[in-house]
Amino acid sequence: MQVYQIVFSPTGGTEKAAEMISSGLGAEKKAIDLSKQSFAGCSLEKDSLAVIAMPSFGGRAPQIAIDRLKMIRAEGTKAVVVAVYGNREQEDTLIEMADAAKECGFEVIAGISAIAEHSIAHQYAAGRPDQSDAEQLKGFAKQIAAKLPDPSAPKLPGNRPYKKAGAGLAPKTSSACVSCGLCAANCPVGAIDTADPKKTDKNICINCMRCVAICPQGAKTVSPLMVKAVGMALKKACSERKENKLFL
Repeated sequence: MQVYQIVFSPTGGTEKAAEMISSGLGAEKKAIDLSKQSFAGCSLEKDSLAVIAMPSFGGRAPQIAIDRLKMIRAEGTKAVVVAVYGNREQEDTLIEMADAAKECGFEVIAGISAIAEHSIAHQYAAGRPDQSDAEQLKGFAKQIAAKLPDPSAPKLPGNRPYKKAGAGLAPKTSSACVSCGLCAANCPVGAIDTADPKKTDKNICINCMRCVAICPQGAKTVSPLMVKAVGMALKKACSERKENKLFL
């Protein structure tokens, strides 16, 4: 069976969780990267399985990821939707992803909420997904594989209408920038000026933190005061270790 790993993963945590699930399915895998600016859509085989993974940004799926998912034609391809969040809550992310997947022609048979290190307040879920997560997610994959003959839809958490998307923290560029252009080339939405990578269009930026994560000079940063404020705001909700969940 062909497994399509369809991922939007700006800082790598979502992709890591998706890899753990895909490896547990023990099948040939083909990666589809929704974070590429050049993504132009594709069509999938019906007799295959898609693992669709996105991060949760304030309880919602990134709009650009949803828009690019809708460029895929599935024709009844079975799918598992995976919402990856930084130990707070995934809220409406899974149900939003499932709605978009169904619109594309996917048959959603399962959902997973998975934990990864918070992209801004790194002290929360630090180092996750870890080995314990890997074992759990691979176990989920085996349960999903056993369910493949059953077309019933899972009951996913979340609400319609979805919660309002919140505002993020746009990274700034310090004097350490050497204009290598790595951030501009890899920004999922093209918010960084390719001619002058020190410039970011805040109206386009989705605050995904990819530029912060990949800058070799550490020149892309979020205000330490704002990071501290975010950390304090999340302390009550994020301090206790949360576990991954499977919805069949």
